[in-house]
Amino acid sequence: MRYRTIGTNPATRREVSVLSLGAMLMGTLTDEATSFAILDRYAEAGGTFIDTSDNYAFWVNGTRGGESEELLGRWRRSRGIGDEIVIATKLGARPNVPATDFTQGIVGLSAAVVRESAERSLERLGMAKLDLLYAHVQDRDVPLEETVGAFGELVAGGTVGLLGVSNHWAWQVDRARRIAADAGVPGYEVLQYHHSYLRRRTDQPSWRSPDGQEGVTSGDLLSYLRAEPELVPVAYSPLLAGAYVRADKPLGPEFDHPGTPARQTALRAVAKETGATVNQVVLAWLIGGEIPFVPLVGASSVAQLDESLAAVELELTAEQRAALDAAH
Repeated sequence: MRYRTIGTNPATRREVSVLSLGAMLMGTLTDEATSFAILDRYAEAGGTFIDTSDNYAFWVNGTRGGESEELLGRWRRSRGIGDEIVIATKLGARPNVPATDFTQGIVGLSAAVVRESAERSLERLGMAKLDLLYAHVQDRDVPLEETVGAFGELVAGGTVGLLGVSNHWAWQVDRARRIAADAGVPGYEVLQYHHSYLRRRTDQPSWRSPDGQEGVTSGDLLSYLRAEPELVPVAYSPLLAGAYVRADKPLGPEFDHPGTPARQTALRAVAKETGATVNQVVLAWLIGGEIPFVPLVGASSVAQLDESLAAVELELTAEQRAALDAAH
């Protein structure tokens, strides 16, 4: 396994594996025995960066979420896991009532919600301190100053170590970080966004914004990361839920543009040349890029996880990377 540092403060920064394991469906679609086997294998391989959220996975059984955090709490207790494993969780996107979609609204990012949600996550995970806490989605009804202040209080009070943000526009991230700096409180240092080798359109409205897909890595966000190299980007859904390799998982209309077939051709060529799988090439491309991402992978079996773990050791040549980057 390989590792990198998240965070800049010597008192709170952590070393994490360059491959993160997503626990979104653990405790619901992925049963407990299988989930524990996957988590055990990840830890055995040196994996130290697990991702969840307080709303995972409410849509499966029509709840408010929390099943994933609860399962991770049981796994930690049963295995005697301490602070050697960094667990990241998120708040702000929990549905207001038991639901299977977001039509009933979400709790948002008010100071009161931030404080209460963090406490509930601590209880479900069985932790004394949250290693990394993300603002899950933007909240246009709450001033950034209120959210930033609430997150800063959690760090000052010892409830949280590091802060992150997901599914916000780049300008919101920058403004929030400036507000934090001016107030002398910790700001967001880890950015979690959808990112993969195939690029999806960002102009199609989302349920959160009429302006487009703020949760997708765009040129603005990449440029921001290039200008702020101390920030660590985490790529969720890097393998497109199996769409790279499974005929029953076709790409959606957001990938219907000329760049997609060109990139698919380049990807297959590099996979053939390296003898690796297409998925492994995608993960290696993310890990070793000029802007290095931490891929966040899910797994419904140990075999799936093993395929992703092998990608950590795959080194693409400069020529292979150039061929992948040039395809558009």
